[in-house]
This record gives sequence, structure tokens and C-alpha cells, in this order.
Amino acid sequence: MEKPQIVGNTIVIPSSLDYLVDVDSFVEGLLRGFGLDESTIADIAISVSELVNNAISHGNKSSPEKTVTVEVGRENSSVRISVTDEGEGFNPDDIDSPIAEENLLKEVGRGIFIVESLMDEVEVKNVNGATTITIKKTI
Repeated sequence: MEKPQIVGNTIVIPSSLDYLVDVDSFVEGLLRGFGLDESTIADIAISVSELVNNAISHGNKSSPEKTVTVEVGRENSSVRISVTDEGEGFNPDDIDSPIAEENLLKEVGRGIFIVESLMDEVEVKNVNGATTITIKKTI
């Protein structure tokens, strides 16, 4: 795959950080179409960018043969977005707290923490090695 594939409310990208801008434009366009305010769009966009970055870098280890899928949906009074990689899975409980004193100066490890602080729900599922993180935001 050399370019993003878009079908409806789903975008599939190659495992390269070069495609973050495509995901951002896609997601923000859909959210604007849902009539969300710019502050909510910004919170969701930050969260999705963080999750896609993690899926590419940590999940797929930037392997060009693997993809990341982002699916956006609206359910009554909430927006639901799922980000799926083709990695080996992970346990979110294994991530060190970024606010623990010994981790405050680390340059990594804040992504999930940031997403959890911006979203109303964050769910992690590992199926056959792939990880899907679904976030929900009440609108």
C-alpha cells in the first residue's frame, strides 16, 4: 500500500508517520461534518494522532507491510473512533505512570495518559496480535 485507502468513515494507512497528516485531515473533516465545535475537534484530533503514532511506531514497529486502520462513527450523543494496528498487542497496565516522580523527565510514555485525560472512554482490545483502541467522546 502506497497511499491511504478511504472507504466511508474508515481510512487505512501504511505504517509511516508521513501519513499522520492524511489521518488528521480525514478525521477532522468527518468531525466538522458531525457539527462538533473546534475545541472538541482539537481534543479528538490530538487523541487520534497520538494513537496512530503509537500504532505505527510501537504496534507495527514502522513495518511497511503493515497498516493502521482508523474508523470514525457517531452514536447519538457521542463520537467513537477505533485505531487498529497489526502488531503484537500490549497491556496498558504495563505502561508506567507518566506522573510518577521517576518518570516525569522521560520523553516517552505520555500518549495513553493524554488520550485518557481528553476522552470520556478508552478501551484497549488485543485480538490475534492486533491492538484496537477505541475512544469515545460525548458531544
